[in-house]
Amino acid sequence: MCCAAGREETIDCPPDCEHLKSARKHEQPASLDPAEVPNQDIKLTEEFVREHEHAFLWLAMALAQAMEKERAVDLDAREALEALIRTYRTRESGLIYETRPQNPYAAAIQTALVASIGELGKHLAEESGMHTLRDADVLGTLIFLQRLERQRSNGRRRGRAFLDFLRDNFPAERSSLGVGL
Repeated sequence: MCCAAGREETIDCPPDCEHLKSARKHEQPASLDPAEVPNQDIKLTEEFVREHEHAFLWLAMALAQAMEKERAVDLDAREALEALIRTYRTRESGLIYETRPQNPYAAAIQTALVASIGELGKHLAEESGMHTLRDADVLGTLIFLQRLERQRSNGRRRGRAFLDFLRDNFPAERSSLGVGL
Protein backbone atom coordinates (compact mmCIF):
# COMPACT_ATOMS: atom_id res chain seq x y z
CA MET A 1 0.00 0.00 0.00
CA CYS A 2 1.19 3.48 -0.88
CA CYS A 3 1.82 5.67 2.14
CA ALA A 4 -0.32 8.44 0.64
CA ALA A 5 -3.40 6.22 0.87
CA GLY A 6 -2.75 5.19 4.48
CA ARG A 7 -0.95 8.26 5.77
CA GLU A 8 -2.01 8.91 9.35
CA GLU A 9 -5.00 6.60 8.99
CA THR A 10 -3.54 3.09 9.02
CA ILE A 11 0.12 4.10 9.05
CA ASP A 12 1.69 5.77 12.10
CA CYS A 13 3.96 8.16 10.25
CA PRO A 14 7.15 9.24 12.05
CA PRO A 15 7.47 13.03 12.41
CA ASP A 16 10.67 13.10 10.34
CA CYS A 17 9.15 11.27 7.34
CA GLU A 18 10.01 13.30 4.23
CA HIS A 19 6.73 12.31 2.55
CA LEU A 20 4.71 13.50 5.54
CA LYS A 21 6.63 16.78 5.71
CA SER A 22 6.03 17.36 2.02
CA ALA A 23 2.33 16.53 2.36
CA ARG A 24 1.99 18.98 5.29
CA LYS A 25 3.19 21.83 3.05
CA HIS A 26 0.26 21.24 0.70
CA GLU A 27 -2.36 20.25 3.24
CA GLN A 28 -5.08 22.78 3.95
CA PRO A 29 -6.39 22.90 7.52
CA ALA A 30 -9.96 21.69 7.74
CA SER A 31 -12.49 24.49 7.74
CA LEU A 32 -14.31 24.71 11.02
CA ASP A 33 -18.06 25.18 10.77
CA PRO A 34 -18.98 28.02 13.15
CA ALA A 35 -21.75 25.82 14.57
CA GLU A 36 -19.12 23.23 15.56
CA VAL A 37 -16.88 25.64 17.49
CA PRO A 38 -16.57 24.11 20.96
CA ASN A 39 -17.67 26.05 24.04
CA GLN A 40 -19.33 28.83 22.07
CA ASP A 41 -20.80 30.29 25.24
CA ILE A 42 -17.31 31.48 26.23
CA LYS A 43 -16.19 34.43 24.16
CA LEU A 44 -12.46 34.84 23.69
CA THR A 45 -11.49 38.32 22.59
CA GLU A 46 -8.21 39.44 21.09
CA GLU A 47 -7.67 41.39 24.30
CA PHE A 48 -8.02 38.19 26.37
CA VAL A 49 -5.54 36.38 24.15
CA ARG A 50 -3.03 39.24 24.38
CA GLU A 51 -3.44 39.54 28.16
CA HIS A 52 -2.91 35.81 28.67
CA GLU A 53 -0.32 35.19 25.98
CA HIS A 54 2.17 33.97 28.59
CA ALA A 55 -0.27 31.29 29.82
CA PHE A 56 -1.13 30.29 26.27
CA LEU A 57 2.54 29.91 25.30
CA TRP A 58 3.32 28.02 28.51
CA LEU A 59 0.45 25.56 28.03
CA ALA A 60 1.02 25.18 24.28
CA MET A 61 4.61 24.12 25.02
CA ALA A 62 3.47 21.77 27.78
CA LEU A 63 0.89 20.24 25.46
CA ALA A 64 3.45 19.69 22.70
CA GLN A 65 5.96 18.16 25.14
CA ALA A 66 3.32 15.84 26.61
CA MET A 67 2.16 14.75 23.16
CA GLU A 68 5.73 14.01 22.08
CA LYS A 69 6.54 12.13 25.29
CA GLU A 70 3.45 9.95 24.95
CA ARG A 71 3.75 9.62 21.17
CA ALA A 72 0.17 10.84 21.14
CA VAL A 73 -1.93 11.96 18.20
CA ASP A 74 -4.11 15.04 17.82
CA LEU A 75 -7.26 13.18 18.84
CA ASP A 76 -5.58 12.28 22.16
CA ALA A 77 -4.86 15.97 22.74
CA ARG A 78 -8.47 16.81 21.84
CA GLU A 79 -9.75 14.34 24.41
CA ALA A 80 -7.36 15.62 27.11
CA LEU A 81 -8.35 19.24 26.48
CA GLU A 82 -12.06 18.37 26.55
CA ALA A 83 -11.67 16.60 29.91
CA LEU A 84 -9.69 19.49 31.42
CA ILE A 85 -12.21 22.02 30.16
CA ARG A 86 -15.05 20.03 31.75
CA THR A 87 -13.07 19.99 35.01
CA TYR A 88 -12.52 23.76 34.94
CA ARG A 89 -16.16 24.40 34.03
CA THR A 90 -17.19 22.37 37.08
CA ARG A 91 -14.83 24.44 39.25
CA GLU A 92 -16.61 27.60 38.11
CA SER A 93 -19.80 26.25 39.67
CA GLY A 94 -18.03 25.81 43.00
CA LEU A 95 -17.66 22.03 42.77
CA ILE A 96 -14.37 20.25 42.40
CA TYR A 97 -14.79 17.24 40.17
CA GLU A 98 -12.00 16.07 37.90
CA THR A 99 -13.03 14.55 34.59
CA ARG A 100 -10.51 11.90 33.49
CA PRO A 101 -10.34 10.43 30.00
CA GLN A 102 -10.32 6.64 29.74
CA ASN A 103 -7.84 6.88 26.88
CA PRO A 104 -4.43 6.42 28.60
CA TYR A 105 -2.66 8.78 26.16
CA ALA A 106 -5.21 11.53 26.77
CA ALA A 107 -5.05 10.92 30.53
CA ALA A 108 -1.25 11.26 30.48
CA ILE A 109 -1.51 14.51 28.51
CA GLN A 110 -4.09 15.80 30.96
CA THR A 111 -1.85 14.93 33.93
CA ALA A 112 1.06 16.78 32.30
CA LEU A 113 -1.12 19.84 31.62
CA VAL A 114 -2.40 19.90 35.21
CA ALA A 115 1.21 19.81 36.45
CA SER A 116 2.17 22.57 34.03
CA ILE A 117 -0.75 24.73 35.16
CA GLY A 118 0.51 24.29 38.73
CA GLU A 119 4.05 25.27 37.69
CA LEU A 120 2.73 28.34 35.87
CA GLY A 121 0.73 29.39 38.93
CA LYS A 122 3.82 29.04 41.16
CA HIS A 123 5.97 30.93 38.69
CA LEU A 124 3.50 33.81 38.43
CA ALA A 125 3.10 33.91 42.23
CA GLU A 126 6.89 34.10 42.73
CA GLU A 127 7.20 36.76 40.05
CA SER A 128 4.39 39.01 41.30
CA GLY A 129 4.32 38.14 44.99
CA MET A 130 0.68 37.07 44.79
CA HIS A 131 -1.42 34.39 43.13
CA THR A 132 -2.36 35.74 39.70
CA LEU A 133 -3.59 32.66 37.82
CA ARG A 134 -7.37 32.47 38.03
CA ASP A 135 -9.38 29.39 37.05
CA ALA A 136 -11.37 31.48 34.55
CA ASP A 137 -8.12 32.50 32.83
CA VAL A 138 -6.95 28.88 32.65
CA LEU A 139 -10.34 27.86 31.25
CA GLY A 140 -10.18 30.52 28.54
CA THR A 141 -6.64 29.50 27.64
CA LEU A 142 -7.62 25.83 27.41
CA ILE A 143 -10.59 26.70 25.21
CA PHE A 144 -8.31 28.74 22.95
CA LEU A 145 -6.02 25.70 22.61
CA GLN A 146 -9.04 23.47 21.99
CA ARG A 147 -10.25 25.69 19.16
CA LEU A 148 -6.74 25.86 17.73
CA GLU A 149 -6.57 22.05 17.76
CA ARG A 150 -9.86 21.87 15.87
CA GLN A 151 -8.52 24.29 13.24
CA ARG A 152 -5.12 22.67 12.82
CA SER A 153 -5.94 18.98 13.12
CA ASN A 154 -6.49 17.10 9.87
CA GLY A 155 -8.96 14.75 11.55
CA ARG A 156 -7.07 11.58 10.69
CA ARG A 157 -7.03 8.80 13.28
CA ARG A 158 -3.25 8.91 13.63
CA GLY A 159 -2.85 12.53 12.60
CA ARG A 160 -0.34 14.85 14.19
CA ALA A 161 -0.92 18.02 12.15
CA PHE A 162 -1.78 19.98 15.30
CA LEU A 163 1.34 18.69 17.05
CA ASP A 164 3.42 19.71 14.02
CA PHE A 165 1.80 23.16 14.18
CA LEU A 166 2.75 23.47 17.87
CA ARG A 167 6.32 22.34 17.18
CA ASP A 168 6.69 24.79 14.30
CA ASN A 169 5.20 27.82 16.05
CA PHE A 170 6.19 27.67 19.70
CA PRO A 171 9.58 27.65 21.41
CA ALA A 172 10.81 24.32 22.72
CA GLU A 173 12.11 25.79 25.98
CA ARG A 174 10.40 28.02 28.50
CA SER A 175 13.55 30.09 28.80
CA SER A 176 13.01 31.26 25.21
CA LEU A 177 9.74 32.91 26.23
CA GLY A 178 11.72 35.87 27.46
CA VAL A 179 11.15 38.11 30.42
CA GLY A 180 8.01 37.33 32.35
CA LEU A 181 8.36 33.58 32.10
